[in-house]
Amino acid sequence: MVADSKGKSDISFAGTFAASAFAACFAEICTIPLDTAKVRLQLQKSAVAGDGMAMPKYKGMLGTVSTIAREEGLAALWKGIVPGLHRQCVYGGLRIGLYEPVKNLYVGSDFVGDVPLTKKILAALTTGAIGITVANPTDLVKVRLQAEGKLPAGVPRRYSGALNAYSTILRQEGVGALWTGIGPNIARNAIINAAELASYDQVKETILKIPGFTDNVVTHLFAGLGAGFFAVCIGSPVDVVKSRMMGDSTYKNTLDCFIKTLKNDGPLAFYKGFIPNFGRLGSWNVIMFLTLEQAKKFVRSLESSRA
Repeated sequence: MVADSKGKSDISFAGTFAASAFAACFAEICTIPLDTAKVRLQLQKSAVAGDGMAMPKYKGMLGTVSTIAREEGLAALWKGIVPGLHRQCVYGGLRIGLYEPVKNLYVGSDFVGDVPLTKKILAALTTGAIGITVANPTDLVKVRLQAEGKLPAGVPRRYSGALNAYSTILRQEGVGALWTGIGPNIARNAIINAAELASYDQVKETILKIPGFTDNVVTHLFAGLGAGFFAVCIGSPVDVVKSRMMGDSTYKNTLDCFIKTLKNDGPLAFYKGFIPNFGRLGSWNVIMFLTLEQAKKFVRSLESSRA
């Protein structure tokens, strides 16, 4: 479970943090090719060629994955995996690890019964904002590495790797640049975290009240799919703005990016990459929550044996 909706967690914060970080990293490794495809589709802008529109380079999730693999090699699909794992260790551990104690803080120590959905959403918004504020530099580096496609012969890559990206950004752009896009990133991750954790919590709680369902893999699977669906439906617009701001430094601020995207590419641009985004978030949530449930069982047994 993400959390016990009727009481306090039966494992320590350190144990929850470790289980959450492990589950998030495992899901990241499995699904980052879809995330790379999503970022490329989101950053792809409408371009004019002569008197008509140029054909877009990337078309759909599978087409984008195929194009990247063909032009840049299979390894390119895992671009950004190092900062991606950095991000999941920090962000994944904090947003999930803090969810239960923050939820208990909002309902009060004397609360009895099912936690209201509003409190679950508020708790997830809070932990998502805290987690990504700390982890924003890792997100920035991940997006910049994913955004770089195949370069002409003789043209050097902007960054040789994750560590080089961190140091180059610090040296050339300053410390503050590591928090580029922090506004839309907080909005995006707080909203998506609320959609994921609160919906997983609520869907699981609802399923367990149906006769015949128990706290098992099938329940976790349905709850994980529900979490991914709600997350992508609610968070796609801010996700597009976040990716564009991190991938292109010409935008002045969040509002400037939103207005230019709307003006130049239309409202549907905010749902660019929707299918790969759902493929990514849907599969990511299923893998992450299934892994998390098993990891927490392991931690629970480990802590019990040491008690």
